[in-house]
Amino acid sequence: MAKSIVVLGGGESGTGAALLAQQKAYNVFLSDQGLIPERYKKELLHAGISFEEGGHSLEKIITADIIIKSPGIANDAPVVSAAITAGIEIIGELEFALRFAAGKVIMITGTNGKTTTTLLCHHILNSAGLDAGLAGNVGNSLSRLLLERSHAYYVLEVSSFQLDDMKLARADIGVLLNITPDHLNRYNHSFDSYAASKFQILRNTTKGDVFIYNAEDASISTLLDTYRTTARYVPVGFNAVPKEGIWSDSDQIYISDGQKTFHIQLNELPLRGKHNATNMMASIAVALALEISLDQIKAALKTFVNVPHRLEFVGEFKGVRFYNDSKATNVEAVWYALESFNEPIIWIAGGVDKGNDYRRIEDLVRKKVRVLIALGIDNHSLVHTFRGTVDEIYSTDSMYTAVKYAYNLAQKGDVVLLSPACSSFDLFRNYEERGNKFKEAVLGADQHLNQKAI
Repeated sequence: MAKSIVVLGGGESGTGAALLAQQKAYNVFLSDQGLIPERYKKELLHAGISFEEGGHSLEKIITADIIIKSPGIANDAPVVSAAITAGIEIIGELEFALRFAAGKVIMITGTNGKTTTTLLCHHILNSAGLDAGLAGNVGNSLSRLLLERSHAYYVLEVSSFQLDDMKLARADIGVLLNITPDHLNRYNHSFDSYAASKFQILRNTTKGDVFIYNAEDASISTLLDTYRTTARYVPVGFNAVPKEGIWSDSDQIYISDGQKTFHIQLNELPLRGKHNATNMMASIAVALALEISLDQIKAALKTFVNVPHRLEFVGEFKGVRFYNDSKATNVEAVWYALESFNEPIIWIAGGVDKGNDYRRIEDLVRKKVRVLIALGIDNHSLVHTFRGTVDEIYSTDSMYTAVKYAYNLAQKGDVVLLSPACSSFDLFRNYEERGNKFKEAVLGADQHLNQKAI
């Protein structure tokens, strides 16, 4: 008799898991506490998969052999607690999908930079002619990817929530970029618990596996020995010059194999900023671990185009450059953005404050920011923190008005940077809509002023 699987959550990961489970001959039922998005509901109906929305039928859920839960569902949710009491195996979608993935697995995690690094790794592998699939916390679920076909390599962006739900899965190559406070409400407001979650990237690794880590990150360095395994450790960084590893200065990335040192000029590469240098170094380390040649790596780096809303260049008008960094929803992400520019910055920030400690970037704001435009319904905390740090501060609840302020206040050589440090839900559906509205406002203002983009 076929085993039964209950999938909790009807989003991308849940629907992908349900479809894959059905393909693998499980009896499948999907349950969502809320409403299932219409496009996923259509897929479930088309596949003939039973589902419910708007609540959980516990009596049906606790009869399952396996429960696959969405990473967005906390482990202390009532439905999960009931399943634990019933002794049911509970796993995440990635754990389930990896049971059917025969290729090499590259997992990339970190508080910031993991999406860029994942996309860059995938680009390098494919540019070098390797058959690499992309999935995880970016794009499609791994389950959906496996429905289409198998790959020789899987490049996965993995969040702390996804790592929490893994049991037997392991990374052939694991990357840990940084650990800074985020999502602490999910971890009883304990940074140590959150950091431990990130270090689960090392779970089940063995002597033949590779662990690439940011040697500059204080939290990683402090905990490195606590979570040490037999995997081969490869550091990337800026200060130390390791016998074997990758490091950078303000001009070049250096690569040492223990005998020879090679270098790549940073000004030849499309990504800017110290944080992106780290992302590129980590990606290079992944490629070298897969024995991709340095010439192939260099060529791929030069052709990479990052995704929208992550320090995305929008245009240059009147000698002023406009950047969309709407994905920067925490203070650390904003630090990376501000650090990327030497030009005076007109900074557009604000939204739903997640308990941000803006003092962490106060010195950098003092050095870099000429004007702050606070965009949101409640700008009190943001404005209060930087009053006295930034000479000019303006507040608005309109993206169009924020961009209009920026146009009128900008001087030739300035950078206008949307990097909110906050979530978007006061004025927008998500950070994508916020970024798109910024781009529309910038390009619309340019047309209104009859300026030609460079």
